[in-house]
Amino acid sequence: MPASDAPVTGASTRSAAGPARPSQLDPAIAARLRRTPDGLVAAVVRAHDSGEVLMVAWMDDEALHRTLTSGRATYWSRSRGEYWVKGATSGHHQYVRSVALDCDGDALLVSVEQVGAACHTGHRTCFFTELPVSSPGVTP
Repeated sequence: MPASDAPVTGASTRSAAGPARPSQLDPAIAARLRRTPDGLVAAVVRAHDSGEVLMVAWMDDEALHRTLTSGRATYWSRSRGEYWVKGATSGHHQYVRSVALDCDGDALLVSVEQVGAACHTGHRTCFFTELPVSSPGVTP
């Protein structure tokens, strides 16, 4: 049975609907972020060695700061309203190798060394369900 990752602490530094509290994120980086109305940026997570997309999660300024300074992938859980470090309880750790900001500032690409499954279901990647695609006029 897959184990979910628990938040880093029981104390939240932001409310689920409210703005983020002050963060120690470098102001030059913070200025480049284009956040959702609830202060979040999408984080696309990929395997450092293969480039395989493992999962998508959310970060606010503090989660990004923690990720950049600790080398451990830290996210904001929208459902729990808390920070969580991937692998804190499941043992399926993500050791950060690089973080890139996209051209619009509204998404992050986090390259990690994945230990164990990335998905809470126990699968290596969260993208294990293929959907049928019909593309008329496109030849293989």
